[in-house]
Amino acid sequence: MANQLFARKSIDQLSADASIEGAHNLKRTLGPVNLVALGVGAIIGTGIFVLTGSAAAQYTGPAIVIAFILAGLGCAFAGLCYAEFASMIPIAGSAYTYGYATLGEFVAWIIGWDLILEYLFGAATVAVGWSGYVVSFLRDLGVNVPPEWSNASGVELVQLPGSSSWVRNTEQLAVSLASEGIDIATLPHATGIFNLVAAISIALITILLVRGMSESARFNNFAVIIKVGVVLLFILAGANYLFGHPEEAAANWTPFLPENQGGFGEYGWSGIIRAAGVIFFAYIGFDAVSTTAQEAKNPQKDMPIGILGSLIICTVLYILVSGILTAMVPYSQLNVAEPIAVGIEKTGYTFLRDLVKIGAIAGLSSVMLVMLMSQPRIFYTMSKDGLLPPIFGKLHPKFKTPHVSTILTGTVCAVVAGAFSVDELGHLVSIGTLLAFAIVCAGVWYLRVKEPDRHRPFKTPFVPLIPILGILVCVGMMAGLPAETWYRLLGWMAIGIAIYFLYGKKHSKLRKENAEKEQYAN
Repeated sequence: MANQLFARKSIDQLSADASIEGAHNLKRTLGPVNLVALGVGAIIGTGIFVLTGSAAAQYTGPAIVIAFILAGLGCAFAGLCYAEFASMIPIAGSAYTYGYATLGEFVAWIIGWDLILEYLFGAATVAVGWSGYVVSFLRDLGVNVPPEWSNASGVELVQLPGSSSWVRNTEQLAVSLASEGIDIATLPHATGIFNLVAAISIALITILLVRGMSESARFNNFAVIIKVGVVLLFILAGANYLFGHPEEAAANWTPFLPENQGGFGEYGWSGIIRAAGVIFFAYIGFDAVSTTAQEAKNPQKDMPIGILGSLIICTVLYILVSGILTAMVPYSQLNVAEPIAVGIEKTGYTFLRDLVKIGAIAGLSSVMLVMLMSQPRIFYTMSKDGLLPPIFGKLHPKFKTPHVSTILTGTVCAVVAGAFSVDELGHLVSIGTLLAFAIVCAGVWYLRVKEPDRHRPFKTPFVPLIPILGILVCVGMMAGLPAETWYRLLGWMAIGIAIYFLYGKKHSKLRKENAEKEQYAN
């Protein structure tokens, strides 16, 4: 039974599958600069445009900068382990493929099911942030979207005085406004019904993907330039504003780390741990560097540079953005879907306001497109392995896209994006991805002991220290997330395990092939 659960695909079999599907041999053309650029482009997205504000408002205050350092450290350990897995498999693929070839079918299923949290729920999180920037941009044009239809069900909102912006009604916001002599009860209130704007964005991209719409390399490069440019513009504009208003920065940064309010994660050091788990979402995408191990000119030397270099650059950018943002705007007012837009409005540079928002919308759109494109491909691969019904592997007769799984993914994603808030979704995406990375770290350690002589073009340094640190940091950040997030993860994994034993285990092509081999052998 155990041997069947952990049956592994051979690397030769994976190579054969790749050739059948028309895969080409990868050329080693990427140097360290290419890898760093790839990582920066993949990482910068929802985390910096969306979660920076909500994490600071709810958990850390200005100390959000420390949380970014902690999350980046965990990513560095996991990324080095991920790179070893990637280099061991001679074809491009996801963690699901790596798991199948190294740790076995059941672990591969767990990773594949877990990746749904990263891609499907990740796309929903991006959509919520996208809707915030779109609503803000439309408001600048004189078009006001009712807050009830641009926020999740049950979210209580309040309109800030002297502004058309709506933010979440929290105790911290009430205290902040009271210090300015404003009673929050006298301000306009509203309650979210359904984030229709976010749902529409998912629906539109799903239609494009069904029709075969995909990103070109040129559009990808353009999107990276836009995203990085917007971040640098914000840093420059914000720094210039703060140099002229040092007293405002000092007031907003005092205290730097608010005192704990009595519960775990409610500011204080426990708040930093919880925030690190939440904003881990900001680093998702660095694994794209790892998947190019077979295209690196010198993977042993260049992969660490690509992974660590992109993580260091993005961590520095995140620290600068979050530090400047919390210095300009009281952290209690940042629990919104478009914190960068709120910050740029504070500077008074109206000519930058729309440019930043358009850049954020374009950057988030590309992230949504990639995530909604990736999830059906995971379903497609799992279906080809027999772990999901054949319909998930069915291609559209005209567009040659996995249209059934794309439509299913888009439908579920649109509902989730409309019904849940950005912090709820961000928690779920982070805990799912942290679990996958912890498994990858454990897998590298296990294989070093089990198969020390296996060829590894890239070797994670200081094994078992790096995998152990990766596991501890990832599990530590998971432990800092709210209890309800853990309940949702356990429920999600229980559903996945039930599907595997009720369907996947019975229809596994690898299991059937192994059974046939045993019959012939006997």
